[in-house]
Amino acid sequence: MNQKQTIARQLLEVKAVRLQPENPFTWSSGWKSPIYCDNRVTLAFPAVRTYIKNALADAIRQQFPTAQAIAGVATAGIPQGALVADALNLPYCYVRPEPKSHGMGKQIEGQLATGQSVVVIEDLISTGGSSLKVVDALRAAGANVLGMAAIFTYGFPIAAQNFANKGVELICLSDYNALLTEAESMNYISADAMDSLASWRDNPADWTGQ
Repeated sequence: MNQKQTIARQLLEVKAVRLQPENPFTWSSGWKSPIYCDNRVTLAFPAVRTYIKNALADAIRQQFPTAQAIAGVATAGIPQGALVADALNLPYCYVRPEPKSHGMGKQIEGQLATGQSVVVIEDLISTGGSSLKVVDALRAAGANVLGMAAIFTYGFPIAAQNFANKGVELICLSDYNALLTEAESMNYISADAMDSLASWRDNPADWTGQ
């Protein structure tokens, strides 16, 4: 079993990912979705948490060896980013979607030097819109954003296009295809549900369920 499959299986086992094609979730965008992913659940399972931390750290060592700091995306990327920064012994900050409306009005919490080479940590990639706002904030603060590392991606084509448009390299530990493979092998979902799950990823905006 490769790393993508291992992490997909872990996410299913700890119920960080739930698949309900017969009773879909509704996202804030209004999309109907057969999947709900909350990778914060993995923090409650030390073995899974450690595996993901080490996998992210290894990916950064390989893909972004010149990284000088780690930045977490608020809120779900904050704990993951802190774990990875600790594993790599690098400075850490986290970035809000918008500046605070009170206090010192900070958007970036922590210290970040101008020109510092940063890797952003995110837990989940859907369209990439909110994640890339963090990249904009870091660049505006003078950071050199090397790329982003995430635990899981749905693999939407729009996300790939959004990251390409911003010139941001994205690496993800696992993805939707690996998840479906593992879900089927674990008898987590029926064979009949597979077509519905596959069709959702192709056209999530118009998907209505089984």
